[in-house]
Amino acid sequence: MTDQHVSEHKDGSWRVKGAGHSRASSKHSIQSEATAAAVETAKKQGSEVVVHGRDRKIRAKDRYGNDFYLPKEK
Repeated sequence: MTDQHVSEHKDGSWRVKGAGHSRASSKHSIQSEATAAAVETAKKQGSEVVVHGRDRKIRAKDRYGNDFYLPKEK
């Protein structure tokens, strides 16, 4: 279960990279394509997608799989 990070590469392309990995798992021309690829992988792994903007700050996060922070029923 590896979180998938979407970020812009210095050549202007968008990359999907698993947390802790040194190489990108895929390269895309636009951010939305990279995000879609990251979501597909995250759904298979039950992990999280973290989308970074051009400024490298986190723009969005979403978890696919078990949510550990569900409120407890009363």
